[in-house]
Amino acid sequence: MLFSLLDRSRTRSGMDDASALRHTVERAVHAEKIGLHRFWVAEHHGVPGIASGAPAVLAAAVASRTSRIRVGSGGVMLPNHQPLIVAEQFLMLESLFPGRIDLGVGRSLGFTEPVRAALRSEHADTFEADIAELSAYLDGSAPVTARPATAPPPVFVLATGAGLEVAARAGLPVVVGGPVLQKADPLAMYRKSFRPSPANPEPHVIISLDVTIAADTADARRLALPEAWAMARSRREGEFPALEPVSVIDDSRWTPRTRDRIEDSLASTILGTAGQVSPRLKELIDRTGANEIMASTSTYDRAELFDADAAFAQLAGVVG
Repeated sequence: MLFSLLDRSRTRSGMDDASALRHTVERAVHAEKIGLHRFWVAEHHGVPGIASGAPAVLAAAVASRTSRIRVGSGGVMLPNHQPLIVAEQFLMLESLFPGRIDLGVGRSLGFTEPVRAALRSEHADTFEADIAELSAYLDGSAPVTARPATAPPPVFVLATGAGLEVAARAGLPVVVGGPVLQKADPLAMYRKSFRPSPANPEPHVIISLDVTIAADTADARRLALPEAWAMARSRREGEFPALEPVSVIDDSRWTPRTRDRIEDSLASTILGTAGQVSPRLKELIDRTGANEIMASTSTYDRAELFDADAAFAQLAGVVG
């Protein structure tokens, strides 16, 4: 079973955005050292809690500091970009770091109307056509030749219900998370409808979710709390905040609704000791038929995050 990481360059209270980007690169170096398979970076615009808005640029920084781990985007949001530009960026990355680059693409628009306006985002859904155009530039079959000419990086679709259908028709692997993991039908439909392509003769499923491993359950809950607190605050205040230390969160005022939201968030996280997490991951893999697990874990304390990543990597040979 392949284990990987998705890092969203989460900002931390008391630190600037540049620190978040440096922390992402440092985490990638550590991820390679502990033997993880991929390290992907994200695209978010105008979000106070996330510093990464240019995944191609950050992927280049990560790839330049590592030598073996696959590096990619989780993902490039195609509504924000012309497919030719995306193709050129990732062909360039593939030329500079051959055999190590992944191109994950998604369909999300900006979180708020001002961000969508700033991105010149259109509300018409052209995702499937954009993927087809992007693929043509990557494989050299388009009327315009994207440069540099090189072997194309693999393309992955960050998918929900409709995205799974698009990926199946295009013969592309998928990355899924959230509520879709609780339903068997969408993934079964993806596999049944999958049209083999030259690069992907069979369907391929990557599951993405938060996985937090610590010495005991209480420590794991504590590590997961900063992200759960940020999610609860975003729903209350309409703005996704930086991660805060657990001590600050403990001293904050929790309304009953905030507490419920935090508990809901923690319930969606696979957390606990390695012995507790391992069977839950195995059950998820057996139920979904996943080929790979990609952890999107984050917390305020970076040393503890690195320890959790190492514990996660050690489970790769245990589950699956």
